[in-house]
Amino acid sequence: MPVQRDVTASGIRVRVSESGDGRTLLLLHGLFLDHTTGDPMCDALPSGLRMVAPDLPGFGASEKPTPGRYPYGIEALAEAIADLYAALELGRASVIGQCLGGAVALELAARHPELVSRLVLVNPLCEAPHFGAYGSVARLPFVGGFTFKQLWTRAVFRAFFRDRLLAPGATVDPARVDAYYQTFSEPRARASALETLRSTFDTRGIVAKTRGVRAPTLVVWGSANRVVSPRLGLKLAREIHGARFEVLDAGHALQEERPLELARSIASFLA
Repeated sequence: MPVQRDVTASGIRVRVSESGDGRTLLLLHGLFLDHTTGDPMCDALPSGLRMVAPDLPGFGASEKPTPGRYPYGIEALAEAIADLYAALELGRASVIGQCLGGAVALELAARHPELVSRLVLVNPLCEAPHFGAYGSVARLPFVGGFTFKQLWTRAVFRAFFRDRLLAPGATVDPARVDAYYQTFSEPRARASALETLRSTFDTRGIVAKTRGVRAPTLVVWGSANRVVSPRLGLKLAREIHGARFEVLDAGHALQEERPLELARSIASFLA
């Protein structure tokens, strides 16, 4: 049974879920999600692993400071995770990052190679995400903020999840989507998510550091990813020395659609 506790990282209260014992596996979730997105996948991984899954600052049950107090961006999030290593005495760890968490994992591996023993990137944001009209509206000054904070109802959130994060025709348990919305619906959470979303539209900083990653790396992409094209996944894998590239039949939220297949790929890579 996972144990949850709060630790301080970069001056922010971060909620962390931990389970198991053995080699450390750090899981970083995607935009609009929280640490529970990895639960189905983790349940299928072999024993002998210490699973550490934080809610990134601004998400889940972690603190949601105002944008004026915390610079929501890939570099700031990566530094918070590096600080988390010290707080939890993790040593070196294998890191799995999905979507936003994938970009954070890339930044972490490039900036702090001593912390990352192995790297798994699941549909990481290595270019500006294609969120369709949802993302375009969010980028607009004033109108975007109002729309995102006031008009993203449960129905809109469900439609966004279906239309952008999943493969056409794919379904996930509606209760999981509603749980993500429940956390997102808080005003402070919406403000944090909006600032983080806006910060991901310029990925030049993280792309420039890709060639500096030295950890053994697995890049996993959904063939029906509508947020970041699979061709970018192949390009990313070619730029990271010795990286392995795999494609699964799924969309952007691969860990929600194909948790068992993803777990098998990760288990094989870690072994």
